[in-house]
Amino acid sequence: MQENYLPILIQALIGICLPILIIVASHITGQSGRSNRSQKLPYECGLKGEGTVHPRFSVRFYLTAMLFILFDIEVVFLIPAALIYREFLGAGVPVVWTVAVFLGIVIFGLWYEVKKGALDWER
Repeated sequence: MQENYLPILIQALIGICLPILIIVASHITGQSGRSNRSQKLPYECGLKGEGTVHPRFSVRFYLTAMLFILFDIEVVFLIPAALIYREFLGAGVPVVWTVAVFLGIVIFGLWYEVKKGALDWER
């Protein structure tokens, strides 16, 4: 019985030891303590940097990115359901209602975002 878990134990040990080995090798072979202020500045083609280092972005860009991620994840969940639709039907799983509830929740979320004006860039 225990020999069935041996591959899992080996993979866990590799997963723990390999990052530690990489960090130790980087620490041993890397340069440390020999830098000056000019080496720590960002490289700007030999010219001094102008303006602020981190420009401010509108919150709407972040909101748009979050909405994109939300609906991108929706597709990630819908594609497998569409690919094995016939297998679900053969097994008697009511996949149509499951997908309909999922799409209903996502459409409700989109409706809520539109109602709140999250996609209105003119405000």
